[in-house]
Amino acid sequence: MGHDVRMTDRDDRLVELVRTHGMATVETLSRELGLGPSSIRRDLHRLSVDGRLVRTYGGAMLASTSVGGGPAHAPRALAEKQRMAVAAAGLVSDGQTIVVTSGSTTLEFARQLVDRKGLTVVTNSLDVAQVLLDRDGIQLVVLGGVVRPRMHSLLGHLTEQACREMRADALFMGIGAISLERGLMNDYLPEVLTDRAVRSMANTVVVVADSSKFGLVAPALVFGLDEVDVIVTDSGVRPEVVEDLTARQIRVIVA
Repeated sequence: MGHDVRMTDRDDRLVELVRTHGMATVETLSRELGLGPSSIRRDLHRLSVDGRLVRTYGGAMLASTSVGGGPAHAPRALAEKQRMAVAAAGLVSDGQTIVVTSGSTTLEFARQLVDRKGLTVVTNSLDVAQVLLDRDGIQLVVLGGVVRPRMHSLLGHLTEQACREMRADALFMGIGAISLERGLMNDYLPEVLTDRAVRSMANTVVVVADSSKFGLVAPALVFGLDEVDVIVTDSGVRPEVVEDLTARQIRVIVA
């Protein structure tokens, strides 16, 4: 029993450190907890299985980063992301070339692709790249650029230049805010031009976003809903939102 209590305390402290940092590396957690990297990796694996954390390239982030989200909400939030990921993966056919951007939902989506055959995946996310690295059936193309700290996305003119050289069947992207009046928006301005460049590569745009993103407004407009073909969301989406999107010829998939 004492061992279980100590493990629970350590887990709680580890999760709190990840919350404080936003996204924490194994090295940071090892240093702050005074534990070896192998112990931290085992803890992160266990907490990711429990739904409290999401593993990232070299570390972890909270399973739910929404307002009010925390350990009590994490399993439900992760389950919603996984259902959306499965639904989005159902849109992908072997042999296609797709683009996947960064984010916790698109990371879950990438995990659904690991056993595909003849698939080419282009990404500006180091976390997505880590999930798909060395998969026999996947040709992985990582766009260059400047790494955004903690989010591990690649941004800037190097990324945008690489986008001009490639074409893809579909783009799968997350987004911070969706306004029916204004379109897709984000809160990180330096990412906007890269998002637009990534979008220009693809014939079809699939947005994977939970229902809490609808009705939000963020400072930076990415592009309008007229450029979106499919939205994959969760069952919390309001019926009137689905009706509005459907009237715009956007296919809505509720996972």
